[in-house]
Amino acid sequence: MTVIGIDLGTTNSCVAVLEDGSPKVIANRVGYKTTPSVVAVTANGKRVVGQIASRQAITNPEHTIHAAKRLIGRKFDDEAVQSTMQHVSYQIAPGPYGDVRVVLRGKQYSIPEISAILLQEMRVVAEEHLGHEVERAVVTVPAYFNDNQRQAVRDAGLIAGLQVLRIINEPTAAAIAYGFHRNTDKVIAVYDMGGGTFDVSIVKVTRNGTFSVLSTTGDSFLGGEDFDERIMAWLIRGFEVQRKVDLRRSPIALQRLKQAAQKAKCELSTLDRTEIRLPFIVSSGPTGPLNMHYAITRPQFEKLTADLVKRSLVICQKAIAAAKLTVDDVDEVILVGGMTRMPAVQAQVEDFFKRKPCKGVHPDEVVALGAAIQGSALADEIEAIDLEDVTAHSLGIATAGDHFDVIIPANTGVPVRVPSLFTTHRDNQDALKIVVLQGESEKASENTLLQDFFVRGLREAKAGEVEVEVAFTIDDDGIFSVSAKDLETGEETRIEVNADSGLDAEEIQQMADESSAFLEERRAEEAAERLRQGVEALVAEVERLSEQAEEVAADDPMAALTISHAENAAAQAKRALEENSRSSLAEHLVMLEDAKAMIEKIVHRGAN
Repeated sequence: MTVIGIDLGTTNSCVAVLEDGSPKVIANRVGYKTTPSVVAVTANGKRVVGQIASRQAITNPEHTIHAAKRLIGRKFDDEAVQSTMQHVSYQIAPGPYGDVRVVLRGKQYSIPEISAILLQEMRVVAEEHLGHEVERAVVTVPAYFNDNQRQAVRDAGLIAGLQVLRIINEPTAAAIAYGFHRNTDKVIAVYDMGGGTFDVSIVKVTRNGTFSVLSTTGDSFLGGEDFDERIMAWLIRGFEVQRKVDLRRSPIALQRLKQAAQKAKCELSTLDRTEIRLPFIVSSGPTGPLNMHYAITRPQFEKLTADLVKRSLVICQKAIAAAKLTVDDVDEVILVGGMTRMPAVQAQVEDFFKRKPCKGVHPDEVVALGAAIQGSALADEIEAIDLEDVTAHSLGIATAGDHFDVIIPANTGVPVRVPSLFTTHRDNQDALKIVVLQGESEKASENTLLQDFFVRGLREAKAGEVEVEVAFTIDDDGIFSVSAKDLETGEETRIEVNADSGLDAEEIQQMADESSAFLEERRAEEAAERLRQGVEALVAEVERLSEQAEEVAADDPMAALTISHAENAAAQAKRALEENSRSSLAEHLVMLEDAKAMIEKIVHRGAN
């Protein structure tokens, strides 16, 4: 069965499939190759996604979710979550396990659930194009996502009813799409700045189809949203100084500012100056309704966001160093993500890498294309992709004194197994607690907790005399496990480390059942609509042909009877359309098809 590739983006999402040996991005029903990553619930309780959700955001700001990807896999008290709460018009609330929830029409939704709605939308787009159901996918994530964030994406796939064969990094997917069938040996740098995240990966591509990730790093809270917020802050500050009104208190004003900032950002990629006009931004100010009118130039915008671009270049330097290369060793630079359209980004990336970025890839589509190629390889539709990836974050354990002992450093190639030796730290200690962490801080408390467990039954002895071997293992599929062996007794404890997405199995299943029911209902509604449209089209066609048949067979009684039957079938079908009975429409569709075929014979006979 077909495996689709999905780029689950912060601002837009995209789906692709391999057809006739080449990857192809699938356009949605309104003809766009990307779909806004926006989910809303309307006043009548209807769920809308994509372009429709985006268009109604201004009139429904408190119940329209955008940029959910920035929140996925995070805890509510995360600094990034608290920062986001200051800039969005919708309500963010703590979940039962300290995770993040958003509130739509009084109901709490988890972030994986919102992401599942977007994945399901991509699934439907693919199914409409392919003409059959799709159950398997490769989904991309930012390279700098930690295990909790990756697990949250896997859970989103489960909720959406998809079997996610593999989670791959977005820059790696872009490199696969770039290198597919190129038969070349190159070292490429993938600079990926999307709506919410930034990654850079250094990848070696060989002519025999091997993709070796030499290093990857990034910032999972740096992207287009930050550029938007700089414009918003500039507008809010200027309006507050000028009009003495704080626009942050109005959800509708925030949503209008958000859309205006996005529009201005995009326009400044091609224009030197743009104007932001928002009439009645405040409906009842101190002196009545207030309008907003500001002009912003490209130099102003670049000054407001200069530090964001600089942050990305510092990360690029880290990636080069981690790959043990110099900038001169890089043969090509690929720009991925919408923010790479910004002239200042292009210019500074070119200056950093000392070469013009490659123009041969589409920044919004290349990630989905790479995912589709990987999916087809996993489905054995094409030759397997030889992908050698690395870990984005260091993995280790907490030790006494709030220290973080790294066992697998960041940018270690996978699969990998690394054993380390640890000892008891107090006399007569009969158990050792293994606290598995992920992160880059030397302080254990500043890293992400993945799991903890105990090795029990240790021999009572002085501190430091009992030795325990702790081994970290990551397999080809990225499954992370930890084993701990008492070297004296040989007893071993092994666990598969399950990252925490904030959802338990029961909740995931409940959400999956609700998602499945919604999908079936949607399919039924769309089938009914297609049936209705088919009947309407046939009614019009039968009526048109009947007029032609009457002209060419005026003196033929048998033909006249056939025409009468056809016209009667069309009239009955019209009544069925008014009643909107699906079973009845299906019967009329068959009758109309027969009537059309008979009248076409009369018309054809008369023409000859």
